Amino acid sequence: MATRKTPTTKDFASERGEGDELHQRVSGRGAADADSYLTTNQGIRVSDNQNQLKSGKRGAVLLEDFVLREKIFHFDHERIPERIVHARGSAAHGYFELYKALPSLTKADLFQRAGERTPVFARFSTVAGGAGSVDTPRDVRGFAVKFYTREGNWDLVGNNIPVFFIQDAMKFPDLVHSVKMEADRGYPQAASAHDTFWDFISLMPESTNMIMWKMSDRTLPRSLATMEGFGVHTFRFVNAKGKSTFVKFHWKPKLGLQSTIWDEAVKIAGADPDFHRRDLFERIERGDYPEWELGIQTFDQEFADSFAFDVLDPTKIIPEEIIPVKMIGRMVLDRWPDNFFAETEQSAFCPANIVPGVDFTNDPLLQGRLFSYLDTQKSRLGTANFHQIPINAPKCPVMNFQRDGMMQMLQPKGRANYEPNSLNEADEVTGPRESALLGFSTFEEPEHDADGSKLRIRAESFADHYSQARQFFHSLHEAEQAHLASALVFELSKVGLAHVRNRMMGNLQNVDEGLAQRVADGLGLPLPKASATAVAAQELDPSPALRIVEGPRQRKTLEGRCVGILFSDGSDPAEINTVRAAVEAAKGKPVFISPKIGGAKLKGGKLLAADGQLAGTPS
Repeated sequence: MATRKTPTTKDFASERGEGDELHQRVSGRGAADADSYLTTNQGIRVSDNQNQLKSGKRGAVLLEDFVLREKIFHFDHERIPERIVHARGSAAHGYFELYKALPSLTKADLFQRAGERTPVFARFSTVAGGAGSVDTPRDVRGFAVKFYTREGNWDLVGNNIPVFFIQDAMKFPDLVHSVKMEADRGYPQAASAHDTFWDFISLMPESTNMIMWKMSDRTLPRSLATMEGFGVHTFRFVNAKGKSTFVKFHWKPKLGLQSTIWDEAVKIAGADPDFHRRDLFERIERGDYPEWELGIQTFDQEFADSFAFDVLDPTKIIPEEIIPVKMIGRMVLDRWPDNFFAETEQSAFCPANIVPGVDFTNDPLLQGRLFSYLDTQKSRLGTANFHQIPINAPKCPVMNFQRDGMMQMLQPKGRANYEPNSLNEADEVTGPRESALLGFSTFEEPEHDADGSKLRIRAESFADHYSQARQFFHSLHEAEQAHLASALVFELSKVGLAHVRNRMMGNLQNVDEGLAQRVADGLGLPLPKASATAVAAQELDPSPALRIVEGPRQRKTLEGRCVGILFSDGSDPAEINTVRAAVEAAKGKPVFISPKIGGAKLKGGKLLAADGQLAGTPS
């Protein structure tokens, strides 16, 4: 099969054509390396990459110009459908390193040997905006990690928020339709501050907890490297003896939680729409590798039965003060993709990709995602064989009887494309077989609803929509509470439907009357009465782990941070050096900013080069 080599750096001869067009050409005949020659996709060397084949110098273009036709044909088909959600994303390669073996919890191979490193590919994304939108809107961030384990790929596909808007996957299309650009006018882009989103949310009180998180500073991360990640759902670990343990997954950033505030985010969006992508790239380039610890909360059925909320409800958390997060390993991202499209854009994550020792629960949102993610990759990548694309391909043997399809890259030998078969008795290749011992087997969960009825119904244990939303708000620092209230005022001020604003304020009364009053005052509207509730909100103890400011994840360090040092003509070089040394001593990276990109002459006449220009280097 033909391979595409990466060209190495070459010296080419430069010539000008009759129309003064530049031709960069291989020098000599046959002396250069083979990969120096520009070719068509069929391997035919190209003599002129600047001009079409014409009938005379100013004549008609000839249809026989196969070089032109191939080049334009391929260009016309370079783009693929973007993801419906999470279209704007950045990613990197790295590894997961296990701290301590976990055989008592899980038989998953990647958790069996302390110190072993498993290759990973992690992608971070906004949710609502398109692929060309900005990096810094107020939005949830996707946090997806593909583990290339010895037993196959495991995709842990979550967000930087531990809860979600809805409890049942039936409502996922409605949620996404409501937050995307409004159907008749095609705007706003990458924003939730509009009628349809808040109309939907105000009618879905189960979204209230998520709205508290979304309006908080958590959705304005300073860097992808300073946000948490969560598996969102409750999963299962299963050990070699068949014992099941419920598990929730957490990613904790080494640099702690850091966010911007709204005014910063707005400025950054205008000056550098690629702020987070650029930051991730530059961190890896300079060796400040982003790092997270993987933590788990584990519990048994007895705890699940006694907990105040249903552990299968994706709009709820288990506070870390009740079940502490145990760190079991770390993820380090140390390599940027060689090609953005081939790897980041074509990467396909699916929550259904799990390995023996990890299993699902009956979380109704998770169950819908297991189908949706697989289905959407076929639409986006154009083939059921998307798993053969290198970034998606497992690093372990893949053996089955699935054949053919568009863009099939493999070349199976023999005629055994079915089983059972007895072709081995004729000394033919017979193909792989199942393994009851080592193959994935679903955990046999005891059935709690033993009557076996098929019901379209939601359990009463999912009906408390406000208690954890209240707990979240009461757990925040005063500054964070103020930011959250301001965010709600901003968003609802963009809502043109008066009844939606009123209904939302009524819902907020069930979270905190003071918060609802602040929003009403900010909008200049009277506060309506509280919305009716199915279950009265409980008074839960505050959870310090939910706050950023003065929380357990706040780090008072400049490690991994870029610190701007402003200077201009006449600045004192001694003062500049003092600040530089202080920043470097605190493990930060100094970035020199001047009014002009050419730099400035310091006191004494020496020119200091600038890393950035004041108006074009956002902070």
